[in-house]
Amino acid sequence: MVALLGKPDSPTDALADYSFWLGRALEQVGHPLKLERVPWPSRGWLSAMAWLWRESRVWRGQWVLLQYTALAWSRRGVPFGFFAILRILRLRGAKIAVVFHDAIPYPGRRWKDSVRRAAQVWVMRRAYNLSCWSILTVPLSNVNWLPTRHEKAVFIPVGANMSGELHASLNGNMRSDRAKTVAIFSVTGAPTLFPETKFIAQIVRHVAETSPKLRLLVLGRHADEAAAPLGAELEATGVALEAHGVLPAEELERRLSAADVLLFVRGGISSRRGSAIAGIACGLPVVAFSGPETGPPITDAGVLLAPEGDHKALAAALSRVLTDDALRSDLHHRSLAAQEKYFSWTAIARRFLEVLDHA
Repeated sequence: MVALLGKPDSPTDALADYSFWLGRALEQVGHPLKLERVPWPSRGWLSAMAWLWRESRVWRGQWVLLQYTALAWSRRGVPFGFFAILRILRLRGAKIAVVFHDAIPYPGRRWKDSVRRAAQVWVMRRAYNLSCWSILTVPLSNVNWLPTRHEKAVFIPVGANMSGELHASLNGNMRSDRAKTVAIFSVTGAPTLFPETKFIAQIVRHVAETSPKLRLLVLGRHADEAAAPLGAELEATGVALEAHGVLPAEELERRLSAADVLLFVRGGISSRRGSAIAGIACGLPVVAFSGPETGPPITDAGVLLAPEGDHKALAAALSRVLTDDALRSDLHHRSLAAQEKYFSWTAIARRFLEVLDHA
């Protein structure tokens, strides 16, 4: 079995991490997964397709898990090269399962956005037609480009890019008198960085009024850049701020597992939001906005939701989690149960094998 990736991302590569953790779980049940990357950014498309033609000569009859985001296969989100990749794999006789990490076309009202969106939908529809399976990371009801009859499409949520094995260390000792830690995992970069940090600070300042012993832990992408504006916004509030950028998976998991709650502010929570599922994997309650993609199984976890855009409701939900020990404990156990049933790599690998074996 092969996981085929496009352009790497930086400073972290979520698709490579996803493929690594999925591969590790598959290998434990006797199905090794080899990671390959089409080198189109460095070699150009003609050379990259020649490379793929050579490499794929031994893939006949093998499953190729083709990882899709628009920007992995195009610098501007117009992924026509992905269609060429599909054609080569078909000619080589590979069994193709496309994993759509970007199943929703990009929004926007400019004419450029309309052209980009039309190109993405065209490519995704052709990918559905040419593949044996289309694996989507959001519920199928959220995807409007699928045909009316879509027997070849299946929903499998993503997991957190970590082991999910350290949550047992968490908050069995939840005492109302100790300092509480609110974790933020991953901050959006420029140009959204400053509005996002201002919004986070606004929520935390409101919560600090009812939870005087409060610590804000910011981790992951752009956390280092967010530290200075957050520090300025939280000055004189008594909130302790700690920020760490990209960390090894084990260290990230250790720090998240020691927090009390994860605050997710990057749009509505959904089953493709790995930065939100990281909190669930660590057994945390998660406070987030609901959105168009919000639904089971993410809502089966310990998630407390506020209507999208309702800042006051989000702050109130976070205050409830931090001040109500019984609620926090209940959400904690719901996250653990959802992690084991839906979001663990063991559960995801098992679901993949059920789908591929059915084909």
